[in-house]
Amino acid sequence: MRADRLVSLVLLLRRHERLTAPELARELEVSTRTVLRDIEALSAAGVPVYAERGRHGGFSLLPGFRTELTGLNHDEALALLVAGSRRGAQAFGLGSALASAMRKVVDALPEGDRATAAGAARRLLVDPETDLLERRLAAEEVPDTVVAQIRRAVFAGYRLRIHYAAAGRDARWRTVDPVGLVTVRDQGYLLATRSGEDRTYRLSRVLAAEALDEPARRPDRVDLDRVWRERGARFRTGGDRVSVLARVAPQRREELADTALEVREAREEDGDGRPTLEVDFQDRRHAEWALWQLAADAEVLSPEWLRTALRDRAAAMAERYGSPS
Repeated sequence: MRADRLVSLVLLLRRHERLTAPELARELEVSTRTVLRDIEALSAAGVPVYAERGRHGGFSLLPGFRTELTGLNHDEALALLVAGSRRGAQAFGLGSALASAMRKVVDALPEGDRATAAGAARRLLVDPETDLLERRLAAEEVPDTVVAQIRRAVFAGYRLRIHYAAAGRDARWRTVDPVGLVTVRDQGYLLATRSGEDRTYRLSRVLAAEALDEPARRPDRVDLDRVWRERGARFRTGGDRVSVLARVAPQRREELADTALEVREAREEDGDGRPTLEVDFQDRRHAEWALWQLAADAEVLSPEWLRTALRDRAAAMAERYGSPS
């Protein structure tokens, strides 16, 4: 890992011409002290790194210095293959590898193309961390040590032991046969089988993982897109699915569709211009949460238990805020 970091340090200096130790530390995700040790190691190895003091100082390479440092390692090549979504690389624990790989790719370009590509890249922003209202788009955090073990089992074809906390349940150990990894809207999933039955595990709920030295029981080839669609279809039609009839303000329909499993037109618009929709949710909790987000822009017609749950919630809120603080 240190060798890769030294390569990345040289490529950063080559690309930016001059960087301070704190700037290098941020780029490499290490401490300033580690950067200083790495620079000493590069100098000892004959790489012409020199320091400039003063307000605009920093570390630089001797002008014209070049060497072949652009070979991609396994994780960097893998990160480029999933780089269609930067957040996808993050979800699989490949964020640092992606940054390192992109530095090598840029460095491998001819001199003129490097400047053109860098300028074009500054005109593109993919998956910013906040939306227009400055709301942070929270990506799920999965420890690198955990996702590294999961990746190892998936790619090498080993069985996998995971300490998994299902929603509303205590964590317990399971041994599974991994099939593949999927990321959807910043959420990562492990597709696997357990005792021959299909299982889907959310990566953020895996507390620990261990790749076993035992071959996984799985086919040699897999169409992951087809597997995901099939599991999604079973998920939408099985379990504790709840169907709700509700009048919804037209301007909130798209928001509801993004949350629900399925939305169907049930009746024409009423006098207020609100269509009556039949909406399917994963379970009771999902239905209550989603309709509560729409406040007075939605009215549940059935089932009665959901009307009662929303009414009791609203009454509790009204009571809480009915008097001055």
